[in-house]
Amino acid sequence: MTGDPGVLLTSAQQTSTTALLARAAAGRGMDVTVSTAPEAIDAVAGRAVHWYGGPRAAAQAADRAGFALLEPADDWLVRLPGEYTRRRIELTTLSEAWEITRPVFVKPPSDKSLPAAVYADGSRLPRGGDGIGPGTAVLVSEVVTFAAEYRLFVLDGEVAAASRYAVYGRLDTAPLGDGTRDADALRFARRLLGAVAGTLPSAVTVDVGLVQDPDTGAEHWAVVEANMPWFSHSYCAEPGRVLDTVLRAAGPRDLVSSHDLGFVRTAAATV
Repeated sequence: MTGDPGVLLTSAQQTSTTALLARAAAGRGMDVTVSTAPEAIDAVAGRAVHWYGGPRAAAQAADRAGFALLEPADDWLVRLPGEYTRRRIELTTLSEAWEITRPVFVKPPSDKSLPAAVYADGSRLPRGGDGIGPGTAVLVSEVVTFAAEYRLFVLDGEVAAASRYAVYGRLDTAPLGDGTRDADALRFARRLLGAVAGTLPSAVTVDVGLVQDPDTGAEHWAVVEANMPWFSHSYCAEPGRVLDTVLRAAGPRDLVSSHDLGFVRTAAATV
């Protein structure tokens, strides 16, 4: 429909970010619909539908509503030069991670299919459960301490919105201000994004943090991870700019650019 501002479709599990984005979308004249049932999704099919919510609910709605989901490649973090990660990271399977005999940090590349945490050894990792199995992809990293962590909503290679979200591993949110650490985080982000141009979707979240060297105490900026804006908390980032990123990252399939086609989440990945 010409002139239709579109629809923000959200999962039934509502969060503080869902509420902020819904308010921002409504302020632009968009309709906001909760995907509580197939009938709710069918009611908006044929319009410009965008998504915010979890991947499992997205898998049930994407084809019916006609939207595509962008996500970074599973091995993006592994392929970064060491100057941007400051730790050893490998992409492997859950079954291989079970054999690890040292403390490690383990997380899925994008989904929240198992808890991202430090595990004393591989035997502490889940052996099965809803949505995971021996072949589940996991990122395994040496254990490091992040003095501060920041979430960046990136649109077309530029930071559109940002927020601090943790200090020494504990949730501690704050909007970016004039502090030296905030400015350094953005400076590192600009250098990183220039170095990795073309390797990420046009809309993505990138978390960066200040790593402390356990031996020298020196601090270095490093990438924590990259994720999907349509499943990322906004924390204290400006909701309107977060929404801009979300709309690009999860929107009508026929509007996906040639660059972003390589980052469209497949049906197999959403199950």
